[in-house]
Amino acid sequence: MRMRRRRSRAALALVTAAVLGAAGCDSGGGASSAAHSRSGTAAKAKPSPTPVWDRSPSSVAAVGDSITRGFDACTVLSDCPEVSWATGTESSVDSLAVRLLGRTGAAERSWNYAETGARMADLPAQITQAVAHGPQLVTVMMGANDACRASASAMTSVADFRTGFETSLKSLRRALPKTQVYVASVPNLKRLWSQGRTNPLGRAVWQLGICPSMLADADALDSAATERRDAVQDRVEAYNKVLEQVCATDVRCRFDDNAVYDYRFDTDQLSHWDWFHPSKDGQAKLAAMAYRRITAPEPVT
Repeated sequence: MRMRRRRSRAALALVTAAVLGAAGCDSGGGASSAAHSRSGTAAKAKPSPTPVWDRSPSSVAAVGDSITRGFDACTVLSDCPEVSWATGTESSVDSLAVRLLGRTGAAERSWNYAETGARMADLPAQITQAVAHGPQLVTVMMGANDACRASASAMTSVADFRTGFETSLKSLRRALPKTQVYVASVPNLKRLWSQGRTNPLGRAVWQLGICPSMLADADALDSAATERRDAVQDRVEAYNKVLEQVCATDVRCRFDDNAVYDYRFDTDQLSHWDWFHPSKDGQAKLAAMAYRRITAPEPVT
């Protein structure tokens, strides 16, 4: 009897050890549990990865054309960068830079290298100027002047437009690997024509040479004029597709998903000097659109 009891206790001990061993392997990580018991310290949790997109950049550089220069928003045929949607400091606009950096920060840590009349071919040089400051965010609004030529046949080809944008983005990325890029779509030029053509002052200013491919003979509705405007509109849409596609190849680039193109500017958002460029109110709307997309956790669609 005593022999049988000793054998039973020994067998029970072996079964218990086997069960505990199996539980140790299944209950929390096998080898790591053993390592924990040997070292007496728990394995540290891995830190969360830093998000690729920074929703609060500390400096902003703007490149682009007359829209980003605030052209015709204050006086006729003149730049007015203080009301620029990207870097302006006037309170009525509440620019992107002011929203991100505060008024003092916008004055000290934002730069505007856009040029009235600039086309995509001019973007590489603007990028070179911008990267000298090492901005954490670069805004791009370019393409209207590539469509706004003396005639529809003189518009920048889609292939050349793509090459210019690809070259610019690659140049920026080589110089500033972690700088973010916000790309605004080209506005709907045909809608701007339809809104402004009812104003006699606007039509008079258009005759001075503003976007003739779209705005020339503003009252003409014959088939030739309609075909010309449609060709310009098709080219703008093609440019926006290029901006979207090229931006999508860069993890730190956000396209506005055609927010500017789709926005239904009315006469309140148009310059009362030329009824084509954004007014101060229009600049404020552009700033709000950009801020919403830049500060969103994920791209806004």
